Amino acid sequence: MTATFGRFLILASVLVSTTGAFIAYAAGAKRSPEGLKWSQRFAYLFAGLMVLATGVMEYALITHDFSVQYVAHVGSTQVPMWVTIVSLWSSLEGSILFWGFILGIYIAATTWVNRNQHQDYMPFAIGTWLSCGAFFSFLIAGPANPFLSVVPAPLDGPGPNPLLQNHLLMIIHPPMLYLGYVGMTIPFGFAAAALLRGRLGQSFLRPLRASLLLPWVFLTIAIMLGGWWAYEVLGWGGYWAWDPVENASLLPWLTATAALHSAIVMERRGVLKGWTVTLIQASFLLTILGTFMTRSGVFNSVHSFTQSAIGPPSSSSSRRCSSSPCSCSHSASTRSKPRGESRVR
Repeated sequence: MTATFGRFLILASVLVSTTGAFIAYAAGAKRSPEGLKWSQRFAYLFAGLMVLATGVMEYALITHDFSVQYVAHVGSTQVPMWVTIVSLWSSLEGSILFWGFILGIYIAATTWVNRNQHQDYMPFAIGTWLSCGAFFSFLIAGPANPFLSVVPAPLDGPGPNPLLQNHLLMIIHPPMLYLGYVGMTIPFGFAAAALLRGRLGQSFLRPLRASLLLPWVFLTIAIMLGGWWAYEVLGWGGYWAWDPVENASLLPWLTATAALHSAIVMERRGVLKGWTVTLIQASFLLTILGTFMTRSGVFNSVHSFTQSAIGPPSSSSSRRCSSSPCSCSHSASTRSKPRGESRVR
């Protein structure tokens, strides 16, 4: 029953986000205030569906409903409650669902804050955000579906990867990273709206810059926490050895930092409009690239998903592991050791 309800919510989110995106773009093209109101309603509805779907998954995890495939994959009655709760982002399917949850919150909050402002831009921005929501909803409904059923249901599960249970940063680091990664969708939508409208007005700079600053702050915190976690658990001496997945979080941070500086110059002197929009778009695209790198198995990484339905199958013998774009786990060639003593070979 839980799995069926969860699948229904995800399929409904696909329909709502797709329909809302078409309505928003049409409202922007026709400059329709009524169409904008409807697109706002669809944005709120999408957020509600994603929040409810995530709540259903958390309920399944907490109640140890092993008839749900994701719970059977990462759940266990032997782990502490805090591990059970954060198991939502401890593997591929749950982490994509968590991405959709945060995206829905961002979309609803930004739509509400700007509900009576920037009437020329908001339809295109909402349309872009809901298009991103449709893409991730499709992933959750298809190749990364966490609500598949297991018959017969097992009596217990293996729990999350052990390396994700030995540090409390598992509670903080992945959500911070997601708040940074997913948050880049909002300035990307604003930048796309400016391009589709054909101008970037001075009054539109404030929400554009504010929407970029917030995820930049979260991403900065996440990168620092990731370095701390790597030092504590993997024993890399605080240096990431240019692991491709670690660099995946650094690249959008660099472009977002440049975009913030460019936005300040644009606001004060009225120049660098093209650079600002380009850098914001690059930041968003690099977050998508980094997420794909983490989950697809394209790159051999010490803590990437080496087996995934999203990317091509990997020839590596590494076992499937952690969840977040930067969560720490080992490949099959790395032997787990006590905290502060493990080494990458």
